[in-house]
Amino acid sequence: MKGLFITFEGAEGSGKSTQIKLLEDYLKNKGKRVLVLREPGSTKFSEDLRRVLLDKRNGFLSEKTELLLYLAARAQLLKEKIIPALKEKKIVLCDRFQDSTLVYQGYGLGLDRKVIELLGEFVSEGISPDLTFLLDIPAEEGLRRAGGASDRIQERPLAYHRKVRNGYLKLASANPKRIRLIRAKDIQETQGEIRKIIDGLFARIRSKQIY
Repeated sequence: MKGLFITFEGAEGSGKSTQIKLLEDYLKNKGKRVLVLREPGSTKFSEDLRRVLLDKRNGFLSEKTELLLYLAARAQLLKEKIIPALKEKKIVLCDRFQDSTLVYQGYGLGLDRKVIELLGEFVSEGISPDLTFLLDIPAEEGLRRAGGASDRIQERPLAYHRKVRNGYLKLASANPKRIRLIRAKDIQETQGEIRKIIDGLFARIRSKQIY
């Protein structure tokens, strides 16, 4: 018996934050206990690393340094927030997780994806999402929605962001049971798709009496 770990993934400007907030409200209205988190962040230490990682002045960071800082932020988030919440049988909604690392640092920056997977397994201590929503959007449109290069990651070339999107699509194709691909479009229409999937998940859980 444990909680549910649901992650949201997507490229820049895909609308993850908006959809997470809407789903949080929906679940709370159903009487569910919900914890919303973001990566990197949601602990003091992880938020400090977030500022370092997104600061445009830190363009000198190497690809490996970037990878390890993201993993360090995740390790702390797991220890302080995710693992305790799951033990308390809460629903954890997390904006980004290991999939982001695979696509941004793996597909995007070209770091060895097998190494990223191994390090991710080491950090996660066996914790992985029960369900992942991937909000898909063309790189050009996503960057336009995001409002320009507001941080160190967003200011990378369009070719990089296209690699990120393609990486996400490959992950979704390889993990169709966990990763549910949703084309990011009208906010309410997108949320409707998400709620339909969530309601189906709860129906399956009730039938198996596992939550």
